[in-house]
Amino acid sequence: MDYIITIVLAAVQALTEFLPISSSGHLVIFHQLIRSDLLNNLTFDVILHGGTLLAAIVYFWSDLIGILKGFILSLLRKNQRSDFNRNFAWVTIVGTIPGAVVGYFFSEIIEQIFRSVVWVMVMLVVGGVLFIIAEKFSRRQRDLKSMTIGDGLMIGLAQVLSFIPGTSRSGITMAAGLLLNFKRREAARFSFLLSVPIVLGANIRKISQINLADLSVNFVFVSILGVAVATLIGYIVIGGLLKFLEKHSLTYFAVYRFILAAVLAAMFLL
Repeated sequence: MDYIITIVLAAVQALTEFLPISSSGHLVIFHQLIRSDLLNNLTFDVILHGGTLLAAIVYFWSDLIGILKGFILSLLRKNQRSDFNRNFAWVTIVGTIPGAVVGYFFSEIIEQIFRSVVWVMVMLVVGGVLFIIAEKFSRRQRDLKSMTIGDGLMIGLAQVLSFIPGTSRSGITMAAGLLLNFKRREAARFSFLLSVPIVLGANIRKISQINLADLSVNFVFVSILGVAVATLIGYIVIGGLLKFLEKHSLTYFAVYRFILAAVLAAMFLL
């Protein structure tokens, strides 16, 4: 039974990590619906995030290598004329800082306070409203070549809200990108690239806190299965979403968030 639950949770994580509908929010919901002493814990959630992290690394491998090269060159050749990779490397670094600071010092407190279905409902609605506002006021003219350090910082600050389940890390950063007048696909690309260092840091920190002696053989097997499923589905979802956003707005996802919040409210009241 645990293997079936693993596949379900991994598929949910992969679908909702990149779609702007909140992966952590959906995992909170599914943990309420599916009972498993082995899998109902934050360690397993972080492991599933590792699967979608791997999907993002594989999909954006060339971009990530370009960012790394740009960063190294910016240190070695400071006086040379800057290029896209060097500028974008520092934009990404600055955009990562707010989430890294909040995640390192406050993640456990945030998890204790906000990890509930009530907060998921609230943030699903708030996020949906922000999507509609972003779509209404964005001119959607800019691409990543025009991105500045200030843009990276603003999107990075928006990413901090994603620590609250139901917000959607990808959704809040895409909305911030739209409000800065980036095209939808470009906002999504930066959102996914920005997720790599944050999710990597969260995984490293969480894994470092695990006592390997407490892990059962069964938990190791389901974790490997979960990572494999999340990676495969996540890779497919990234490509599909980028193509979808070329012609469609975030309003579709806002409507889904409102419907899901209403369903949860009905369940909660009953």
